[in-house]
This record gives sequence, structure tokens and C-alpha cells, in this order.
Amino acid sequence: MKDLRIVFFGTPDFAVASLKALVDGGFKVVAAVTAIDKPSGRGHKMQSPPVKLFVDEHNIPCLQPPNLKSESFVQELQGFEADLQIVVAFRMLPEIVWNMPPLGTYNVHASLLPDYRGAAPINWAIINGEKLTGVTTFKLQHQIDTGNILFQQPVEIKESDNAGTLHDKLMEAGAELLIRSVTAIASGPVALKPQQDGGSKEAPKIFKDTCQIDWNLPASKVRDFIRGMSPFPTSYAKVVLEDGSKENWKIYDSSLTQHCCTSPGLLKILDGKLLISCIDHWLEINELQSPGKKRMKAEEFLRGLRFDLDTIKLE
Repeated sequence: MKDLRIVFFGTPDFAVASLKALVDGGFKVVAAVTAIDKPSGRGHKMQSPPVKLFVDEHNIPCLQPPNLKSESFVQELQGFEADLQIVVAFRMLPEIVWNMPPLGTYNVHASLLPDYRGAAPINWAIINGEKLTGVTTFKLQHQIDTGNILFQQPVEIKESDNAGTLHDKLMEAGAELLIRSVTAIASGPVALKPQQDGGSKEAPKIFKDTCQIDWNLPASKVRDFIRGMSPFPTSYAKVVLEDGSKENWKIYDSSLTQHCCTSPGLLKILDGKLLISCIDHWLEINELQSPGKKRMKAEEFLRGLRFDLDTIKLE
């Protein structure tokens, strides 16, 4: 069973957990495919993606093709004679790649498909106030995230969770489900279940504009939005200063209050706490970051405040 030849596709830490589970489980990972090295940090030093760092430590061949359709890459990939390909947190593959191995290509997706197809399922599940999500293994086909399902594992979303903590829970659940899935595939044949038609729960890629907080929503919705964006890519409040200049305050954590209001987008200090009004209640801001400053608790932020909150407004 463990003589199955596997090529692994993935880039970030989320993928490393699944790759490590395969290696630790004794499965034969003959190669990994990941993103190219990129400049990072103030010094713009070239940084290898987490999957490359892992495979380098384990002497696993690593491919970093700029173009997944290039003839040279396809030929090199064919040379590994994989029986199975696994994809975790990687970009979309062309058919010539995903249709290459005889057992097919399987993906680990961080949602209970067909819900939250797309690039940011972890963020959107929290933003939408879900109490339950999970991980799915499915066989790739033409349309993204629509392939037939092998296994699913539910994961609870707690009120205390943000995108970071849920990421870690789904990362571990995904690694466990992958081992179960590869074990079943190797023992084959496996029974696959077609996905139902997708509903309105989608997980599109998040851009900077997506991250701006809309204070014209109920406080509970705003809080879900903040935790769904925390710690990355991070929601922000667009602040208009007294002189008309604008800056963005990143908001990492907030709490609901019982203080009612009717005018959204106002700021005030109450009992030493920073509050911002939503359409129904004031929201307490617990952790934030202004331009050029470090991330800090609201108490520290208020001690260093250089202007009167009454002189600014939020867009």
C-alpha cells in the first residue's frame, strides 16, 4: 500500500501539515511541486515557501515551475511516474497535470463542500457567522472545487475562534483526513460522492477593498467580519482625520457590548475602553494597529493617542 508513488502540490504552512503526515506515515512522496521563491521583508531577501523548506530537509525533489503548462515541467513531472497526486493549498492545475496519474489527483479543501468553494473558505465561514465548517477530500475535475467527494470531517467554529485559530484546527483535521483518504485510495477502489449544486455560500479571493469594515451593519456582523479577517489579511477602519487626511486602522479583535446606538461610525472612550458604533450597538475594540505603529491593545493605543476622537470620523 505504501509503495504508492505520490507527487504533492502545495505552498503554505497549511499544506506542510498534510505533507508531513504523509512522510511521517511512511508514504512514498517522490516529489513536491510548490511556488517559486519570492523576495520578503525589508531586505527583500529571497524566501522559499514552507513546502520547499520542508522537502529540502527531507531530501525530496522539489519543482518550482513558473508555468504549470510548460512542456519542460510536464515532462519532468511525468518522469516521476506518480500513481497519485495530492493538492493542498495550491493554485489551479491544468488538465494535463491533474489528469496525469492513473489514480487521479485529490485535493484537501478547508470547507464542507459544496459550501465555500473558492480561495478563502476559512475567512468567509467566520465572516458569515457559521458555527460549523470542516475539511473535504475530493477528486479534481474541470471546474474548481467541484469534484466528487471522498471524505469529509466537520470542525466546530467557536465564538472565540478567528481565522488564525480556525486555520490551525482545519490544518490538523485536513492532515488527518488526507491520511485516511490516501489509505483508502491505496486499498481501492474508492466510492466517490458527486457534489450537490453549490448554494450561495462562496469563498472568493479577498482583496484590500474587501477588508474595509462596514459600520452600517449590526455589531455582531462586524465582530464576525473582524475575527474572520484576523490575523490575516486583517480588517481595517478608514479614518478621516480633522485635517481631511485619511489613514487605515487595522482591527484585530473586538467584543460586543450592550450599549445601544443609532448612528454608525462614531468613536468614543467609555470607562477607558475604545468603542465604535455600529447600526445597533457600540463595539469595543480590543486590539488594533495604526500606520507606522505596532499592533497593540486598545488601552496602550489610547495612551498614545495624538488627537481628540471627537475630531475624526469613519468612512
